[in-house]
Formats: sequence, C-alpha cells, structure tokens
Amino acid sequence: MNNAFYFLLDTVFNLYLMVVLLRIWLQASRADFYNPLSQFVVKATNPLLIPLRRMIPSIGKLDTAALVLALLVSAGKMLLIQLLLVGQLNIIALMSGAVLTTIKEACSLLFWVLIIRAILSWFSQGRNPMELVLVQLTEPLLAPVRKVIPPMGGLDLSVLIVLVALQFLQILLQSFFIGMF
Repeated sequence: MNNAFYFLLDTVFNLYLMVVLLRIWLQASRADFYNPLSQFVVKATNPLLIPLRRMIPSIGKLDTAALVLALLVSAGKMLLIQLLLVGQLNIIALMSGAVLTTIKEACSLLFWVLIIRAILSWFSQGRNPMELVLVQLTEPLLAPVRKVIPPMGGLDLSVLIVLVALQFLQILLQSFFIGMF
C-alpha cells in the first residue's frame, strides 16, 4: 500500500515541479508567451505563483517567486514522503532533499525536452507551435556545441553531446550529495 501512495505522490509532485521549472525556463529563455504550451504552463502555475509574487520580488531576470515555488513543491513532496514512509520529520533531510529534488527534476526536464525536440525533428513536416517553443528553450544550449562540432552530413550531434554532458553532470551531482551525507 505504501508503494502505491509513494508512486502517486512522487508522480503528482514531480509533474507539477516540472511545470514550475518549465515556467522558469520559459521566462529565462524569453520563449513565446502566446504559445499554447506557454499558456498551459502559465495557467497551471498562476494560482500558487501570483500570491508568492506579492511577497517575493524578482531579482533581475530571475523569477525568484517561481524558484521559491519550485523549492516549496519539492519540500512538500519530501515532507509527505517523510511522514508517510518514515513517520518522523527531519528538517535537514527535508531541506537538502528539496534542493536535490529540484536539481534532479530540472535535469530530467532538460533531458526530456531535448529528447522530444530530437524526435520531433525526425518527423516534423513543418513548423508547429510545440516545436517552436522547444527550439526557443534548447537552442541556447545547442548553438555553442554546434560551433565546436558542426552538423556532419545532415546529422546534428549537438543534442547527443548535451545529453552526455547532462548525464555526466547528474552523476557528478549525485556523487557530491551522497558524499555529503
């Protein structure tokens, strides 16, 4: 029974966390606000984000309230998991788990956006709104790689290289956090 509740909690919190992180990413990359995907993200995050923005101002281009919301969603997930599975509350584990979960989900979001963009590039007959926003999100990461390794024979290796670098970063971060505790 606990496994089923854990799965449900983990899935719901991770999906909403990805939507919040996607909002931060969309704002940082200045993606098309009127794109259907952008509108979904805005409508899904506004109910919790608007009250936070009244208390937490933005710092430059960074939407601080959205970042705090991402950390709060991660902390809520960690809190419920601790209470359901362990039966007690550990504040240090809660806070470090919230930060680690946010970083892990940001890497996971980047991974899936890159994979979806690569798959869409194989089948896309033209420009569609989803593909346009994915290009706006990923091009700042892929363009510098293309400058070093240009497409060869129509094959763009930049997505593969960024995915390998992302996996390397995830393993490095995981070993760092494991070493801390």
